[in-house]
Amino acid sequence: MTQNAQKTIVNSWNEWDPLKHIILGCADGTMVQAPETAIQRDWPKDGFPLGTYGPYPQEMVESANEQLDNFAKILESHGVRVDRPTPIDFNQVVQTPDWKQETMFGCTPVRDILLTIGNEILEATMSYHSRWFEFLCYRPLFERYFKEDLNFRFEAAPKPRLTERSYKKDWWKTWNSLSEEEQYERAEKGDWILTEEEPLFDAADVVRYGKDLFAQKSMVTNDAGIDWLRRHFPAHRIHKVGRRELLPWHMDTTLIPLRPGLALMNPTRLPLDKVELDLFKKNDWEILQAPKALLKKKYPLDFCSWWLSMNTLVLDPKTICVEASETPTMEMLDKHGFEIVPVPFYKVSPFGGGLHCCTADVYREGTCEDYFPKQIEGF
Repeated sequence: MTQNAQKTIVNSWNEWDPLKHIILGCADGTMVQAPETAIQRDWPKDGFPLGTYGPYPQEMVESANEQLDNFAKILESHGVRVDRPTPIDFNQVVQTPDWKQETMFGCTPVRDILLTIGNEILEATMSYHSRWFEFLCYRPLFERYFKEDLNFRFEAAPKPRLTERSYKKDWWKTWNSLSEEEQYERAEKGDWILTEEEPLFDAADVVRYGKDLFAQKSMVTNDAGIDWLRRHFPAHRIHKVGRRELLPWHMDTTLIPLRPGLALMNPTRLPLDKVELDLFKKNDWEILQAPKALLKKKYPLDFCSWWLSMNTLVLDPKTICVEASETPTMEMLDKHGFEIVPVPFYKVSPFGGGLHCCTADVYREGTCEDYFPKQIEGF
């Protein structure tokens, strides 16, 4: 894929400063992953019952790439430089001395693996065997950024071993045997599949508010991962948040900032307890409840949240990209002074997410600011 010849500056501290350079994913070669301990894929109606795997249908790949390419053109029309990853052969066996995996996954949800803090882009650990080598898709970009930006910090979190000790034995079997209320009770305790054997986190479980980072414990991020992030970014305040939900999606369909003083919350997930909510109130933040999505039926092989309607991409504090079919979300944001950029994107969701999931910041104008100067003890 062609890349803009413009030289690179890496810098991004939050989710809303004016966006000038971004990485956008690609659907080529995406796989329904071969079975592994961390996840279960079960789509019998779509040709992939539990335990089966293989490439996504080519017509789905083409439809997703059409929407991704269209999004790239929209971003470029707003003055944003767009770079793309280099897909590798995801339909191959990969292994380390500790495990062997029959396939990989893909490189559409860029946000899952890349976290940009200031002049640093950090590769997350990942907790799936099928995504362990996904970082290779971005190395050609980072090699170029490293040559072009003398201040660019190219970092990778310690690659995890992902032995069986990293996962709770028979977790899925136990989970599937529980009643819904029992599942909720387990979720409230943060009792997901990962153990604390080693630090594990997805980059998309971290949302950036300048000096404050909000990190979610989930199916792919454990307490050790959040502790590693605290040590790695000692100049930041990292707040751990949990949630009461049955499927622990990433933070960008849970709680997202729109601009200083304004955030969007998923009303079904209770992402903020009293202490967390007090932090926002104490610092004069308004929290909007996301309207219910209009999406009635997911596309085949779609494992993403029903709330991709709130998975938006802010171009600047007055301009925001929203899934083109989600009129309630667009109308609400319009009332709060945003210029809306509608982007058709739901055909991309089976490949790993929405507008925010499938992008990762490289450069936003602005500096690291403190948007929560009034802190609450113990959080």
